[in-house]
Amino acid sequence: MAKVRVQQEDFDIGAEFAALSAGRTDIGGLGCFVGTVRETAKGRKIVSMTLEHYPAMTERALARIAAEAESRWPLLGCTLIHRVGTLLPGDNIVLVLAASAHRQAALDAAGFLIDWLKTRAPFWKKERFADGDETWVEARAEDDAAAAKWWAGPPSRAAASTG
Repeated sequence: MAKVRVQQEDFDIGAEFAALSAGRTDIGGLGCFVGTVRETAKGRKIVSMTLEHYPAMTERALARIAAEAESRWPLLGCTLIHRVGTLLPGDNIVLVLAASAHRQAALDAAGFLIDWLKTRAPFWKKERFADGDETWVEARAEDDAAAAKWWAGPPSRAAASTG
């Protein structure tokens, strides 16, 4: 069962890893992605990023994304944590953990989860720059292209369990 949280406070990567793997000897691989706030965008210095969302809508969307990963790969657990509110450069934004008996399933599931979070999770991001200007972050074609590779359908569970 996936653990999904949307929160303002920071997360402890080590504690989340320990919670997912505590007492488990069936986990052979854990895929991980941590996203952080960059200090620049398009050559401009960022002083903060504000992430907004509709709580119930966002939590349901993240739960659906996690359930989709669990249906595509033989996962033994996954954790999705996404922060909201005002964040500073260097702050953590998102944590994705995917555990499986085999490394490739864990790595593929983690890649799928972050690609789908970037393109399907209902978050709105506003960057504030050093010059005082603020802009909403637009969807990027590169993110859509990364997510599109997963739309072709899941790998067979037999293939996903090797490695």
